[in-house]
Parts: sequence; structure tokens; C-alpha cells
Amino acid sequence: MTFRRPTLPGMYDPYDMPERKPPKIRCEDTWAEIRRGWERGETGASLAQRYDVGLANLWQRRASEGWRRRRPGDPEPEPVEGWDKRAKRAMEAFLYQREETRRLALKLAEAMQGGPLDDVPLWHAGFVLDWRAERLGPEVAAADRDYMRKHDWTEAFWDEHGRLRHVVMLDQVTLDANREEWREDQGIPPGKAEGWP
Repeated sequence: MTFRRPTLPGMYDPYDMPERKPPKIRCEDTWAEIRRGWERGETGASLAQRYDVGLANLWQRRASEGWRRRRPGDPEPEPVEGWDKRAKRAMEAFLYQREETRRLALKLAEAMQGGPLDDVPLWHAGFVLDWRAERLGPEVAAADRDYMRKHDWTEAFWDEHGRLRHVVMLDQVTLDANREEWREDQGIPPGKAEGWP
């Protein structure tokens, strides 16, 4: 039994606090797009909504990086490397990202139709387990749990009654247990930005 101190109506109760959402982290390319949009005259609110960033974070970035709106009629400044090289680099990145997305889609589709979990990328395991448990029935969910036991940290995926937790919790458990892999994937060197994730 858990003891809770009684509270009066309107009194602050820490047990009634909503669960804190994980922070939204956006890459520098996204912030560069946001900056370009703002400098072209878009509103901060519309950019915050489109890119799903906090408006306060947008204003903080604007102030710290010295964003300035262009005057009407100012031409788009030419990139240092020139437009052709910029376009070539953009196309290469686009083609690579498209191919990666398609490969990921194939692996996820195969697993979500009952195929093996072997090739499901680590960061998508919770999503696939949740999807399979909801749609493929208890036998598949039980087999998935047996399969996932090869990782010690996945025991936290299930509650004390053996029910799979919500996908948000699965993602958090995966990130917590594989923190160093995430940092390496994102290019964060050891000893730097230790608060992330």
C-alpha cells in the first residue's frame, strides 16, 4: 500500500502531476530550415507547429544565433559552395535517405506481418512488438517475449502481470539501455553533452 498525504481542494499534489514528456530533439538541418523560414518572413508560431518544436526554443535560438529577417526583394544568398554543388549534395542526401527509408519499411513490414524479428532495427523494436501484440494475437506476443529475453534489459518491456507496456515506455527503456549506442550513432563523443540522452 502506498501512503499519500491528504490534500485540500486546489492544493498542490505532486502525485497528480502529468507525466513528463521526453524532450524533443531536432537535428541542426531542421533548425537550419526553421531559420531560413523565419528569415524569409514566416511566423515563429507556424514554424514551431510545422517542425514540432517549442516556440520558446525557437525564440531562444533566434536570439542566440542572431537571426535577421531579410528585407523584401533581397535575393537568396548563394551558398559558399555554389548552387550546383549544393543541389548535388542535396540530391545525394535525398537519394540515400529515400533508399534507407525504403529498406527500413521493408524490414518493418515483414516483421509486422509475422516475420522474424532478427532484422528489426533496435530503435524500432518497441514499435514492432506493440503492433504485433495488438494485431497478431497472444501466441505471437508470447513468442516475441521469449525471443526478446536474449537481451537482459528487455524484461522492463513487460509489467508484473506480463502485459507489454505502452510503446512510449518501450522506446524509453530501449534508449536508456542503449544510451552509448545512441550517442555513437549521433556522433556525440565520450565525455561531451553527458546529459543526453
